[in-house]
Amino acid sequence: MPLPASDCPRNELHTRQITCKGYQREDGLWDVDAHISDIKTYPVDNHHRGEIKPGEPIHEMWIRLTVDTDLLVHDCIAVTDHSPYNSCGEITPLFKKLIGEKIAPGWTRRVKELVAGMQGCTHLADLVAPATTTIYQSMAGITKGKCDAEQSRPFYLNGCHAWDSDGPQVLRYHPEYYTGKK
Repeated sequence: MPLPASDCPRNELHTRQITCKGYQREDGLWDVDAHISDIKTYPVDNHHRGEIKPGEPIHEMWIRLTVDTDLLVHDCIAVTDHSPYNSCGEITPLFKKLIGEKIAPGWTRRVKELVAGMQGCTHLADLVAPATTTIYQSMAGITKGKCDAEQSRPFYLNGCHAWDSDGPQVLRYHPEYYTGKK
């Protein structure tokens, strides 16, 4: 169900759109291509680009994360097509620092340490989070929730309310990991 209509008249000013697509590669790895764009409904005077017209992206950036079934990052490519400052695109090679990191507890903190803030790009770093959840969604139906062949516990258990090990989904689909009352 969508949000209810606003009870107060309002004017749309800004649209941020994030799109993520997950891919299973023929070499056994997984890719997620994530895209972010910020668009205004009014013209913006910009020192570096001149006037940014309504509907033209202020930000348009991409991240590709490549991982294996153990969620180890094999590659990370960042691209900045549009930004408000000339220097924004200079930082994209920094995202190679994510190579060799594992998506596991502490991942979000590690991403912030390596590629966010003044030494990185907040927009691209923020794009890693939806890319990460897209990796999980892409792998879930194919790997049956297993992160490697030797590990049988689905990676999504206790990852959200619906998959709480005390809950009905775990009891029904993975009773061997159920920790609640039967």
